[in-house]
Amino acid sequence: MTAKFLIRLALPALLLLSGLSMARAEAPVDHRTVEEMPKAPYLLVGAPTFEMTLVNFREKYNADNPTQQIGEFRAISDKSPNEMLTRAASKINENLYASTALEKGTGKIKTLQITYLPIQGAEEKAARTLAISYMANLMRQFEGTLSVEQSVAKVNALIEKGKGQQFYQQPLGAIRYVISDNGEKGLTFAVEPVKLALS
Repeated sequence: MTAKFLIRLALPALLLLSGLSMARAEAPVDHRTVEEMPKAPYLLVGAPTFEMTLVNFREKYNADNPTQQIGEFRAISDKSPNEMLTRAASKINENLYASTALEKGTGKIKTLQITYLPIQGAEEKAARTLAISYMANLMRQFEGTLSVEQSVAKVNALIEKGKGQQFYQQPLGAIRYVISDNGEKGLTFAVEPVKLALS
C-alpha cells in the first residue's frame, strides 16, 4: 500500500522532469532552421501572384540549373489564424535557403526568395559566390535572355544598391526585384509580380 502511494506521489514529478529534459534536448542549435526563416517585411497581402505553381517553378528551374538544384519546399507553420499566405522553404545548405509565399486557397506564388545567412572564415567567399549564383539563376527564370555573367552582374549591382537596407526594390515591367539586407541575420533576394496600371 505504501509503495503504491509513493509511486502515485512520485509519478507526476517524474513525468514533469522527463518533459523538462525532453524540452531541453530539443532546444535549437546555433544555426537557424527553415521554421525560423524571416517573413518578408515588404510583401503585401494584396499583392498579385505569378501565374504558376511551385511545382511548375521547380521543374523549370531544376531543368535549367542541373548543377544547382532546389529541393522540395516544406510548409512553415504559422501561428496566426488570419494569415492569408502559406509560407514554405527549401534548405539548399546550412547557410542558403529558397523560400516562397503562396496565396492561400489557390497556391499561386506571390514571391520567390533566395536567402543567404552569412558565415565567417575561410569558406565565406565560396558561400557568398554560391548564394549569388542561385540568386542569378532565379533572376534568369524571369529574364531568359540574360547570360550567366549578365545575371550575376545584375544581382551584384542590386545587392550594392540595397546594402544595409531592409527593403530595396527595382521594378522591371511586370516584376520587381527586392533586396532585403539584414546584415548578419541574412541577405534576401526576391522576385515578385507587380500590378501594372492600365493606361
